[in-house]
Amino acid sequence: MPENGTKVELIVGEIVIPATLNNSKPSQALLAKLPYTVKLQRYEHDYCGVMSEPLPYDAVELHSGWRNGDIAFAVSGSYFAILYKDEEISQQFDGMVTMGTLDGDPAIMDTLDAGIDVRIESK
Repeated sequence: MPENGTKVELIVGEIVIPATLNNSKPSQALLAKLPYTVKLQRYEHDYCGVMSEPLPYDAVELHSGWRNGDIAFAVSGSYFAILYKDEEISQQFDGMVTMGTLDGDPAIMDTLDAGIDVRIESK
């Protein structure tokens, strides 16, 4: 796996969002499943959806908070999340492993429908 991560595409209908997955344990497990589709719902800070199977992770990878544009696995409910706003108040949310980041402006997420299917593919 490249030192700086693996380029992927998040495909929502006709919209292609470039992203990079890092070398974390859940990212590696997700890459092995590609192409992979997950249903996400928009919430206050993110798009989030339950994965069909939980991803493995190491406890040392768990942290609180995010940076806008992070792609994360929230271990409490096997959630795949694209966190795109409210970074400044994010430290109150814990139990996450960062799996990567969107490669462009995270505001693109505001242009999508409330409920979406995201297909994750290798680039």
